[in-house]
Amino acid sequence: MENQCVGLSEALGLTCELKRVQRPLTPTCLLPPRFWPNPLSTISVGPRERWPDVVISSGRGSVAAALAIRRANSPRTFNIHIQSPYVHPSSFDIVVIPQHDNLRGSNVLVTKTALHRVTEARLSEAAEKFAARLSHLPRPLIAVLVGGSNKTQECSSGVIRRLSELLLSAARQCGGSLAVTTSRRTGSENEEALREHLQAVPLFFWNGMDENPYFGLLALADAIVVTSDSVSMVSEACATGKPVHVFGLGQAHKKLHKFHRALLDAGLTRPFDGRLEQWSYDPPRETQKVAEIVRERIMRSRGAWATSSR
Repeated sequence: MENQCVGLSEALGLTCELKRVQRPLTPTCLLPPRFWPNPLSTISVGPRERWPDVVISSGRGSVAAALAIRRANSPRTFNIHIQSPYVHPSSFDIVVIPQHDNLRGSNVLVTKTALHRVTEARLSEAAEKFAARLSHLPRPLIAVLVGGSNKTQECSSGVIRRLSELLLSAARQCGGSLAVTTSRRTGSENEEALREHLQAVPLFFWNGMDENPYFGLLALADAIVVTSDSVSMVSEACATGKPVHVFGLGQAHKKLHKFHRALLDAGLTRPFDGRLEQWSYDPPRETQKVAEIVRERIMRSRGAWATSSR
């Protein structure tokens, strides 16, 4: 969620100050956003602080604070929410929704993938920065992006074992190597098991302590394998234009299944079965497309505000 907000901010050319919401305790956090008491206190914004020109929020927990800023400084603050806000979309100036979500409206922008921070410039910079760390690995280089369990998919020890077997098969068949990065949701036991299983082939495995080479792996990889649990990781992988193989962690819930089906049908991804395939596609430019529309609407709203305030 955070990367989506920052990615859109960067695409807009804005100076971004990050505010992480401190969610209230139960039962307050279960209430509709309009019933949260003193929501501005959840992001350390006081009434004397300069109000932002633009607020970009994401996730249910940020809605109450974003709406409180809108009420306090309307119409000067332009409010954008990414993902379903669980309130009527008219509560925001713009709502950005992935196509696998059913919410629609006159101010709702629908995207094929999640917004992200992957750009050609960032990939080029990361490739130069991390090339030396991966230069000893034989090609083709397979970047492996591993997530973890979600509400319907479990990243169990059995799933990790199966992923390991398929990755070893792919690396051996092509004579290449693996470059693996995990997430906080992977879990330490799964991470250690995966690392141990993959020692049989040339391997880079991020230790979680040095600088995260995530963008470097995307930039330097010849092919990418990503677990199915994360819409963001799959979206970022597809932004490279490289072959993206998706490893399913299990039966996905309806929205996630719809997301993967759309990318598969569009020729962006293919299932991972232990073999690498080569294909090409035009990478989606969803962040840039949204930024262009948002920028135009911000300028339009600024003109309307300036006229009304005279």
